Amino acid sequence: MRNIPDDDLSAAVWIKSSYSGGGDNCLEVTHAFPTLTPVRDSKNPLGPKLVFRSAAWSAFVEAVKK
Repeated sequence: MRNIPDDDLSAAVWIKSSYSGGGDNCLEVTHAFPTLTPVRDSKNPLGPKLVFRSAAWSAFVEAVKK
């Protein structure tokens, strides 16, 4: 996991899962960083973020799909 300054994340475009149904009860990710995937709680967009290596995040998503 890596640290990204909050200033860098404040300008990021966050994407909510299409499975969320438009609600606020899900995770959001940004693809603003080529090798990292920041993740946040849609209910608390100003709260803490988790940052994963993109390969690790992709592996997690694929495992959840199965």
